[in-house]
Amino acid sequence: MALSACAPQVSGPGYAPAPQAGLPAAPEPQRAKVGLLLPLTGQNAALGQSLLNATQLALFEQGGPGVEFLPRDTGGTPQGAAAAARTAMDEGARLLVGPLTGPETAAAAGAARAAGVPVLPFTNDANQAADDVWPLGITLAQQVRRVVGAAHQQGAQRFALAAPRNALGNQMAAALRGATGDLGLPPPMIELYPASASPGALAADVARRIGATPDADADAEAGSRAEVLILGESGARAREMAAGLAAAGVAMPPLRLAGHALWISDESLGQEPALAGAWFPGPDPAARGAFDNRYQAAFGERPARIAGAAYDAAALAARALRGAQTDAGATPQIPLGEVVLGADGALRLNPGGQVQRALAVYSIAPGSPPGVVAPAELPGSAGY
Repeated sequence: MALSACAPQVSGPGYAPAPQAGLPAAPEPQRAKVGLLLPLTGQNAALGQSLLNATQLALFEQGGPGVEFLPRDTGGTPQGAAAAARTAMDEGARLLVGPLTGPETAAAAGAARAAGVPVLPFTNDANQAADDVWPLGITLAQQVRRVVGAAHQQGAQRFALAAPRNALGNQMAAALRGATGDLGLPPPMIELYPASASPGALAADVARRIGATPDADADAEAGSRAEVLILGESGARAREMAAGLAAAGVAMPPLRLAGHALWISDESLGQEPALAGAWFPGPDPAARGAFDNRYQAAFGERPARIAGAAYDAAALAARALRGAQTDAGATPQIPLGEVVLGADGALRLNPGGQVQRALAVYSIAPGSPPGVVAPAELPGSAGY
């Protein structure tokens, strides 16, 4: 199965009239090929179809007549991703779009590196960033930095994190240390706890440690009270932590709670009174709304959240290969340092696999959709 940018049409670029009788047919123009590494079978097959749809939309909207997409099935496994990458490259792919997860990306990138083929995966695992590998999911580092920046603009100086001791919590802790350090702020208070522990049962202890309990003035040194507490939890666990903090006597405000981008699709968070006014980062609402509408018009359904990353990867790949079909050995021209408008807003690719995204900051409002409290802004330094 291959997707060509040449849609049926009667005139315009990509259209070649039938040769006249007696004249040799014009040679078929060479197309630059992009491998799409998608979970078309396995437990993520339904998501894989949404990702495929998004890449088709990108090809239709931003591809050229000389670009061809080659969808190849990863089966949702690292082994499958590596095999799909090798198959696509054997068939002439000069750039790989996908795969979905961090482990799949590591496997596919290993196969692509030897061939010098760039990879634009959908994962938000920042650990996969490397030369010629740009993770296009909204990473935890991007999310934490956007919240810290917005809160600092309003005067916040001291930040804290309460998160499970796992990959997510460790990445958020590293991101918070980096964000506060870059702004010249005091070191953050990091509270990591066993992932199996009940957040509600831990809330009172967390509150004491960050100086947020009613007796904090007696127990904490002056200036050591956290002003913003970022929660590394989702769904019921986030609600439990917030409720536990309120039960421990934490006043919110002055303490502001914050979370991560998964909160944008969780309406249940608005049912917890302690989360009213809590902040979280997310995509540019105007850009994402426009993408969702175009996708629904084309495919009759709303896209998965990660479909935005698939659209961006496919659009960047098509852009990198525009005009390259005339030279089989041409290197894809990745638009490093340029601002590109993607499905989730503006983004910029930087050397070393670093991606910057313009994220907005939302606030939870009980009984209504989250409101934007800080517009989408594109950071000005690599790795932000």
